[in-house]
Amino acid sequence: MKRTAVYSGTFDPITNGHLDVLKKASKQFDEVILAVAKATGKKTLFSDEERLALCEKVTENISNVNVKIFDGLTVEFCKKEKASVMIRGLRAVSDFEYELQLALMNKKLDQNLDTIFFIPEHNYLYLSSSMVREIIRLGGKLDEFVPEYVYNALLKKYNNGENYAE
Repeated sequence: MKRTAVYSGTFDPITNGHLDVLKKASKQFDEVILAVAKATGKKTLFSDEERLALCEKVTENISNVNVKIFDGLTVEFCKKEKASVMIRGLRAVSDFEYELQLALMNKKLDQNLDTIFFIPEHNYLYLSSSMVREIIRLGGKLDEFVPEYVYNALLKKYNNGENYAE
């Protein structure tokens, strides 16, 4: 039986921390779906299509990862994709309470869906997409935080004056 997991998020943009969690998950499952959320309630720097394209590009060498965009509850997306596990990354203790609440609510919504937490390598524990956006907005260097393709997309976005206030 094929074991499928879903790793969902906004991925605005996808970071090396996300990729670290994804690579760890891809070793444990037959298929991992990187699920790019459309309606998140967050104002995103990149459009849905741009976030999808960035994720597709930086995961193209991980053979058992498929990138899909979705709208609505992640639990419903997991059912549709026949995934039995949701992947989440835990960076710090501050993430734990929120992630635990989310995992418990998802379990309430679907008893057959489990959540597995992966901890990124120590050099990514503090990394977040919002931090990456702030660093690039202020002219900082990002080469160790995001793949080169994503870095170039960020530079283009900010250099074209498409930046936004958070």
